[in-house]
Amino acid sequence: MADKVVVIGTGIGGLVSAALLAARGCDVTVVEKEAQVGGKARRLEVDGAAIDAGPTVFTLREVFEDVFRACGGSLSESLSVRPAHIIARHAWDTHKRLDLFADPLRSEEAIGVFAGAKAARSYRNFREEARRIYNILDDSLLRQSKVFWPLPLMRRIGLFHFGDLAAIRPYESLWKALGEHFDDPRLRQLFGRYTTYCGSSPFSAPATLMLIAHVEAKGVWLIDGGMSALAEALKGLAERNGARFQLGEGVASIEADARGASGVILDNGERIAADAVLCNADPAALASGHFGAAASRAVGRTPPARRSLSALVWLAHAKTEGFPLSRHNVMFSRDYPAEFRELSHGSQITDPSVYICAQDRDGRATGSPGPAGRERLQVIVNAPASGDRHRFSQKELDQCTKAMTRSLSRCGLELEADFPHKLVTPADFDALFPSTGGALYGRASHGWAASFLRQGARTRIPGLYCAGGSTHPGAGVPMAALSGQIAARAAMARLASMRRSRPVATAGGMSTPSVKTPRVVKDATA
Repeated sequence: MADKVVVIGTGIGGLVSAALLAARGCDVTVVEKEAQVGGKARRLEVDGAAIDAGPTVFTLREVFEDVFRACGGSLSESLSVRPAHIIARHAWDTHKRLDLFADPLRSEEAIGVFAGAKAARSYRNFREEARRIYNILDDSLLRQSKVFWPLPLMRRIGLFHFGDLAAIRPYESLWKALGEHFDDPRLRQLFGRYTTYCGSSPFSAPATLMLIAHVEAKGVWLIDGGMSALAEALKGLAERNGARFQLGEGVASIEADARGASGVILDNGERIAADAVLCNADPAALASGHFGAAASRAVGRTPPARRSLSALVWLAHAKTEGFPLSRHNVMFSRDYPAEFRELSHGSQITDPSVYICAQDRDGRATGSPGPAGRERLQVIVNAPASGDRHRFSQKELDQCTKAMTRSLSRCGLELEADFPHKLVTPADFDALFPSTGGALYGRASHGWAASFLRQGARTRIPGLYCAGGSTHPGAGVPMAALSGQIAARAAMARLASMRRSRPVATAGGMSTPSVKTPRVVKDATA
C-alpha cells in the first residue's frame, strides 16, 4: 500500500514536494484554501487585466529543471522560458540611471560609465566574492537540511577548508562589506537592496547575502504567463504522477498521535488520514495554533520584532510616460539609511525606494514599451510587518500612494492620474498568510545566526514537515523550491524507515526508482 501524504498549501514549496512525493509512488493529497494554486505566486485581475501579484524574479532555472526531470517531465516543454537581457534598470533621478545586464562584462562597462573605472574594477571583485560565497554554500547549506550551529556546517564544507567558513562573512553586515568594495553610495544602495529579497535590512543582514548578486548574475528568466504559470505547470506535473488537489478547502487542524502526524481535519469536517503531513504555510501559523493545539508545539514562535518585512503592493493597469521601463526596475530613495530606520521603528516610509515589475516589457536593452494603452504593473514599497496590529485608513493609503508616485516622478516616471489599481497592504497579507503580520519572508535574515534560527523541514512532531519561502533555505522562488525538495527527502526517509520497522517491511524510499518515472537526478529531492 502506498504511503499517504497530505500537503497543506500550494505555494512553490508545497507544489514541488507534492510532485516529487507523487513521482516516488506516494498517495498525495494537496489541500489549498484558495481557489487557485501558487500561494504568493498568484494573479489578481485589475481593470480586466490579470496581473502577477507575488514574486516576479525567476532565477536558478536549473533547480526547476531538476524537479521536472525527477518527475518525468520537462521544464522547457511545460513552460515558455526565455532570458532577460537586462537584470534590472535602476534610477536615482531623471539623469542618474544604471542597467545591470545578463552579460557581466556589459554590466562592468555600464558601471564604469556610471561611476568610473575604479568602480568597474570593484564590481568585478565584488562579483567574484559573491560567486565564491554562493559556491561554498550551494551544496553545503542551500540544498541540504538545516543545521543548528556553525560546527555541522563546517563539517559539510570540510574541516580542512576553515578559510571558507570565514569567507562567507557571517559576522559582518552587508552594508559594511559593500563599503569595502564601493566608494559610490549609489552602488552600495543598489547591491544592498538584495537583502530586501528576503525582507531584511542591509544594515543588519550578514554580508553572506551578497551571494544573491551571483544568483542573479547566473541568469534572470522571463516566464510567459508569469509566475502563476509556473505554479500551474507544477500542479500539472504533480497530477500526472497521481497527486490529487482539493482547492477551496481549508485545513482546520493537523492531527497527531503517539507516533507523530496522522492526518488533517478540513474546515468542512472531512478527515484525511496520512502517514506524513507537509505544511506549506508560514511556520508562524503552526506556532500560533492556526492548525490546532496539537500542531502548535511543532515549531517555535517568531517574535514580532524578528519578522521580515511586509510590503505595500499596487497592482496597476496604467499608462506611463517618461522613464523607459524594462521588466524589472528600481527607483531609489535619496536617503537609504532613513528608509530602514523608519521601517525598524514600525513607521511607513516617507521617501521610499520603489520596485516596478512592468509585466508587458520584454527585458531588452531598448526599454521598448508594451502594448499600446495601459500596461500591467506591480509596484512594491517595503513596509513593516504590522498587519495584525494596524490597518491602514484611507487617508494613510492615499498618503502612501502619493509618496510612491513622488519617488517615481523624481526618477522621470509618470503614471496617469487616478490609474486603475488594487493596493494590497500588510493587513491583507496577514489575512492571506495568518499569524505573520504580513511578513512575506518568514524570520528576518538579521545577524550571524539567522540561517540557524530559520525553521527547517523537520519539526518537533515526527511526520510533520515544513516547506516554503519562510523556511530553510530562505525566501524567493528557487529557495522555496529547494525547501520543497528538502522536505520531500525528509518525509521519504522517515516513511522508508517506518516500512522497514514493520513486520512485513518492503524495500523502498527515495533511493528506489519510482514505478512511474526513473530516477534521473542524483539529488532530486535534496
